[in-house]
Parts: sequence; structure tokens; C-alpha cells
Amino acid sequence: MGTLIIQRISQLIMYASVGVVGTVAQYGILITLVTFIKVQPVTSSTYGFIIGALINYFLNYKMTFRSPKRHSDAMPKFFLVALSGLFLNLVIMIMATELFLMNYIVGQIIATGSVLLSGFVINNLWTFGR
Repeated sequence: MGTLIIQRISQLIMYASVGVVGTVAQYGILITLVTFIKVQPVTSSTYGFIIGALINYFLNYKMTFRSPKRHSDAMPKFFLVALSGLFLNLVIMIMATELFLMNYIVGQIIATGSVLLSGFVINNLWTFGR
């Protein structure tokens, strides 16, 4: 039991670290496209999101979960989880800032933590699970 808990905590740390890598890639693409190539911000953000999500997928597939699943099975699930995380982030931010009148940074911290934990659990059990 103790070994399983340590393994899950280690996976959660790796999952969060991979998320940072994908986020840095997303922001790098966003800023580069807007600043140097003059692409519209929404379009740039979309390209950045896609590339960041692909990076997250492959790193989580290989490093975090070491999944034996075929990409044709795991990838659509991963992107469905990512989109549901985006929706959860939106709902939490609306509730935090408009319903509870919280500071937006506090709301974002709550949303980020919620999306991180729910995404980890769902990806561990459903997307990449054995």
C-alpha cells in the first residue's frame, strides 16, 4: 500500500512537471506567432494549445504513465480529458470571480489545482490505464 501511494505521488509530480513543459511550449508559440509573425492572438493561442497538448500527451504517455495502450486508443481520450479540463477551468473561474467575487488569481489557483488533480486521476484510470 505504501509503495502504491509513493508511486502515485511520483506520477502526480511527473504529471505536473509535464504540464509545465506543455504550458511553456504553448506560451512560447503564442508569443512568437503574435510578436514576430503577426498572427492573431486567438489563432496563435489555438496553435499553442494544440502543440502544448501534444507535448503533454507524448510525455505523459512515455514518462508519467508508461502506457502500453495504442495511440489510437489513448490520444482521443487524452484530448477529451484536456477539453473537459478547459471546461472545468472555465466553470470554476466564472463561479469564483462572478458568483463568489473572489480575486481572479485565487480563482485561477483553485481552478488549476482542480484541473490538475482531476486530469491526473482520469488520465491515470481511463486514458493510459492498464
